[in-house]
Amino acid sequence: MKLMFLAGLILVGAVFTGTMQAEEVTIKLGTIAPLRSPWVDELKKLDLEWRKITQGQVKIKIYAGGIAGSEEDMIRKMRMGTLGGAVFTNNGIINIDKEFYVFNIPFFIDSEAQLDYVISKITPIFENNIEKKGFKLITWSKAGWVNFFSKGPVVYPDDMKKHKLSFATGTPEMEEAWKKAGFRIVPNELKDLMMALESGMVDSFYLPPIVAASGQYFALAPYMCTIKIAPVVGGMVCSKKIWDSIPDQYKDKMLSVADKMVHNLYLKTLDLEKEAIEEMKKHGLKIVIIPSDALEKWKVVVDKGTDALMGKAFSKEIYDKAVQSINEYNKSNEKK
Repeated sequence: MKLMFLAGLILVGAVFTGTMQAEEVTIKLGTIAPLRSPWVDELKKLDLEWRKITQGQVKIKIYAGGIAGSEEDMIRKMRMGTLGGAVFTNNGIINIDKEFYVFNIPFFIDSEAQLDYVISKITPIFENNIEKKGFKLITWSKAGWVNFFSKGPVVYPDDMKKHKLSFATGTPEMEEAWKKAGFRIVPNELKDLMMALESGMVDSFYLPPIVAASGQYFALAPYMCTIKIAPVVGGMVCSKKIWDSIPDQYKDKMLSVADKMVHNLYLKTLDLEKEAIEEMKKHGLKIVIIPSDALEKWKVVVDKGTDALMGKAFSKEIYDKAVQSINEYNKSNEKK
């Protein structure tokens, strides 16, 4: 009888201990950001914060510099369960949910504040879409804007139509949209951009200034147009299976800390962009200031190609929701 009683105590104790001690969760997180970069530095800080919040139950193991493969590879590995999450650029997120492509429409969103408003309005749609595909959107990330760089000065659309514009392969809908708008598009991989510029195959491109500086591409296209073409928006995504395994009482704080991380990172990115532009100016970059009437002319021309994207790159529903959000923002700010 005593043996049965002791065995019962051991069994109850084992069950009780199992419920009290939650299983540790290690999120294997991939990113194409270099190991020694502000992006990875912030992810290391996020790891420490998540450990504190969860009392050591949740940890992040970072696979930086593309060790986990391309962004497409990372998505595949997350689906297989060999990777728990990733920090994606806009192209990476598009591979999960094509609706995200709405942020890539040229001259669609005008300013940082307008972008923030649109994101706040359509986030629930993206969260729902991404969740249906087995993922959890942890936080958005912003990394500045894309600008034109060209061999000669570009102010208005007709100026760019005289140039041969390099265009990254892999997005045929956007390529068609630029062509329908009347521009001379030359499909070209980023790794081949310098060779294409040197040979004269292209004489213009559009990239974030940091990328134009790091690749030294600006040396052969030394005019930077100040007009903002599109924002660089990405996000941190987790496998839904991994996220669901984390105790609910920690999640709100974890998400709040992740939002703070990307905000800090964005501020650092802006500083890096300013440094990159100043450094390029020392080596011959010329800044082309855009007059107030230019943006509307760009929008009119580029709108001619938008129908090439509708229903292919993204749905009419998400486009209409984004337009509605932009109009709401503009209307609310007319009085200010």
